[in-house]
Amino acid sequence: MPDDQIPEQHRQQAETVRARDEDGRRAAEAIRQLTEEHRIAGESARSEAEQFRRLAEQAREVADQHRAALETVRSEQEELRKAAEMARSAAEEARMAAEDARHAAMDAVRATADSLQATLDSMKVVEDMRRTLRDIRSADN
Repeated sequence: MPDDQIPEQHRQQAETVRARDEDGRRAAEAIRQLTEEHRIAGESARSEAEQFRRLAEQAREVADQHRAALETVRSEQEELRKAAEMARSAAEEARMAAEDARHAAMDAVRATADSLQATLDSMKVVEDMRRTLRDIRSADN
């Protein structure tokens, strides 16, 4: 090879190396940009995951509150059922007492009627005795 071609060959090799070096820099920059985009996407995903975690925790708290409220409602319903049963039982006892009182009142009315009848019968006897006494007095006169 002639000597004048060697510097040209070196120059071409140097340009090729420079071009490759430039391509390498561009590739490295592209990789840095992708890495930065991935880092940002990762942070965004972590932030979003944290928001979902907070939302899930809030949902659990709401569910716990709902469960406690349902248990309170069930408990109150049970208490109301017991109170209704007691009221029904008391009403049945009151009905039975009222029935007994009605029978007692009817017995008292019958006893009063019997007493009045006995008094009337006694008054008739007395009236008959007076009439008889009057008749005897009239006959003696």
